[in-house]
Amino acid sequence: MVKPDHIRRSSCPVSCALDILGDRWTLLVIRDIIFKQKRHFGDFLTSPEKIASNILSDRLKKLEDCDIVLRRPDPANARRIIYTLTEKGFDLVPAILELLRWGVKHDPASDAHENLIQRLEQDRAGLMAEIRSSLSTV
Repeated sequence: MVKPDHIRRSSCPVSCALDILGDRWTLLVIRDIIFKQKRHFGDFLTSPEKIASNILSDRLKKLEDCDIVLRRPDPANARRIIYTLTEKGFDLVPAILELLRWGVKHDPASDAHENLIQRLEQDRAGLMAEIRSSLSTV
């Protein structure tokens, strides 16, 4: 859920989704959790897009406030924080896979994900189960 003090531009579902996900960084943070198994604040800072720490902090807080990301102590080191997707966050996986497919189709330089796209087209349910399993091992 969006914070109560957030004013929506409209009741259009696309607009509502963009209110949460429509900035330059939020989907990349979610991408890193899903595909790169990034869990700690410092892990996200190593992404090639070079997100600034203040922006990352803001996006993680926003995702937590919207119940997309769960913030909790790392079981291996309670002084560190670990970020994982909630069930609501996992519901974004199909949309992100479709964005990935679209990006590969329309950007010839993005063929590095060809195997993932083939898996998506051949065994979507298996791929989703594998992603869910990888996210739940934390």
